[in-house]
Amino acid sequence: MMDTSRRRVGEFRGVAGPYWSLRPLGGGAEWEAEPEHVRPADPRERLSAETARVNARSRGDLL
Repeated sequence: MMDTSRRRVGEFRGVAGPYWSLRPLGGGAEWEAEPEHVRPADPRERLSAETARVNARSRGDLL
């Protein structure tokens, strides 16, 4: 899912009151997003997020 207010791609994890919980691809801290700012990520956005995760992992960054 793409959170357009934060320009972040995440996996849908559930509903928390009026918000949706999203988690970065590959793990990390969840964040809450307003449903009206969330839409399915297009293939380019998902590939970009996955590439960033793989690059961070190769550098030894904590995910």
